[in-house]
Amino acid sequence: MAQIKLILLDFDGTLADTRLANAHAYIEALGEVGIKLSVEEYLERFFGMRCIEFMRTVGISEPSEIQALRHRKIELYPKHFASVRLNEPLWAWCQMMRNMGAKVWIVSTGHIDNISNVMQYLKLNSGIDGILSGDDIENPKPAPDCFLKAMSIEGATPEETIIFEDSAIGLEAARRSGATFVKISLE
Repeated sequence: MAQIKLILLDFDGTLADTRLANAHAYIEALGEVGIKLSVEEYLERFFGMRCIEFMRTVGISEPSEIQALRHRKIELYPKHFASVRLNEPLWAWCQMMRNMGAKVWIVSTGHIDNISNVMQYLKLNSGIDGILSGDDIENPKPAPDCFLKAMSIEGATPEETIIFEDSAIGLEAARRSGATFVKISLE
């Protein structure tokens, strides 16, 4: 493997354990419109799924309703941040590599407001060189587009890049990018 110039991190489930905060915020938002969901059901079936897919799966298909619930979830999310946990070993390694000249990016299907709010809560903003969210990419994971775009922006090849992911679709996107990748499990 060539020298690592670029580290790409998925956010939810990889850099930060946001499962419970996401579950509670979504459950609360959906409860306001009469949809009941348990924490266990959300974690087992929906965590890591793009918001639009998730909403359609639970029976909400009207774009204006999806947007309203997405915004409500974003509003509710910070009140559940006490349950968020940083992947300390991964973060420390990334900062060590950054001090040696590597760039560190967040590449997530999540919404930028959710990512930014958690990053601010965890005080991570100064340790990141860039963020690509689900809103920045036309073809989401498992397409490799998000990873390839970050590589292009930083002028790094797949051989100079390492990706950290937790989900099956994220790992498939990483594989398709041609970069070395590592599976993370925070459970």
